Amino acid sequence: MDLFSYGQDSDSSGRLLADRMRPLSLDEYIGQEAILGPGKLLRRAIEADQVSSILLYGPPGCGKTTLAHIISNHTKGEFIRLNAVDASVKDVREVIQKAQSDKSFYGTKTILFLDEVHRFNSSRQDALLPAVEKGTITFIGATTENPFHYVNGALLSRSTLFQLEPLTKEHSLIAMNRALKDNDKGLGFMNLEVDDEALVHIATMANGDIRRALNALELAALTTPPRSDGSVHITMEVAEESIRRPLVKADESTQYDILSAFHKSIRGSSDAALFWFLYAVEKLGMDPMTFIRRLIAASSEDIGLANPQAMVQAVSALEAYRNNGWPEARLNISQAILFAVESPKSNAVVMAISKAMSAMDDVKSAEVPLHLRDGHYKGAEKLGHVGYEYPHNFPGHYVKQDYLPANLANKTFYEATEQGNEAKIKHNQELRRSKD
Repeated sequence: MDLFSYGQDSDSSGRLLADRMRPLSLDEYIGQEAILGPGKLLRRAIEADQVSSILLYGPPGCGKTTLAHIISNHTKGEFIRLNAVDASVKDVREVIQKAQSDKSFYGTKTILFLDEVHRFNSSRQDALLPAVEKGTITFIGATTENPFHYVNGALLSRSTLFQLEPLTKEHSLIAMNRALKDNDKGLGFMNLEVDDEALVHIATMANGDIRRALNALELAALTTPPRSDGSVHITMEVAEESIRRPLVKADESTQYDILSAFHKSIRGSSDAALFWFLYAVEKLGMDPMTFIRRLIAASSEDIGLANPQAMVQAVSALEAYRNNGWPEARLNISQAILFAVESPKSNAVVMAISKAMSAMDDVKSAEVPLHLRDGHYKGAEKLGHVGYEYPHNFPGHYVKQDYLPANLANKTFYEATEQGNEAKIKHNQELRRSKD
């Protein structure tokens, strides 16, 4: 464990530019105006040294740890940091024990900052609960993962969740320009000439990660040979060598989100459905089978009998993938996706299932009507298993008779819509009811 020690007088030797330039106050902080703007709850709490247990959730480089540093500078109590990667239950208990002593003997509070809290397993999170509930410690957790997937419900319910939004290219440009002008902590002491297009390239490639942008700028400055006059010129070519396109993160939470976006896009956008499918498989390395399964489900859930061919297309894509593999089956799967999105939509199948399941729960038992029971054995007539009328012997191949159990008579589960092929089904339903 370690206490924060990022004051103005801290030794900056050996520290990366991103660390040296880390904001020390809310006025220096870049971005997150939605939660830290003037008058906002979290800003007021920090300025008044009244921060309660909170969770900071957001992508890498958006300012979670920096915000914790700023809180440490504003508190009059102890501020202790643990990293969930290597912290143990013993470490947590030692912090809690010391916090109890400090509170009892000196009346001081303790704020525990747990970085990468998603790496803390359930038992270690449970060790925090009693101290958080009693107010022995104020808990601050930071995570890049969805806290509803990785943080215990009890701990989550006792903390206020603040979601930090991804930063933009403009935020990275602000941070880099500050560093270029700062003589003490930044690169202002160097005789640097940085082309605007080089800065924009670094900011763009950093993709909202200020730490990554500053480290790339420092790498460019320190590795570029000086010119005869001692100045260092950072060109577009130098910038391109100093930062590469980041690897796309594909944690479990991200995969669930993308699969959700894919399914929802099937209901409304060919472009989006195709993009999320290809992005997930080509960029994240997700299994195409995951999306084929979801497509098959959507063919009944969202299209159903409005266009039964959607199911045929989806299952055919499944067979194509099994037979041809990837990337050959990319065409077949994409075709099935586009066919599904452009098909008329209906959730009548889902609604019918829901109504039937509800009816099933309402009745204690369901007796098969006598005329529907098996009559292909000797003695069936003596048991009353007679009276079934063969619909094909009647006009329109339909005859009114009871098909449901007596305690569910006249119940309707499937109501066809007027979408696509279901319009014909709806017409047939209405014709049958008119005969009834």
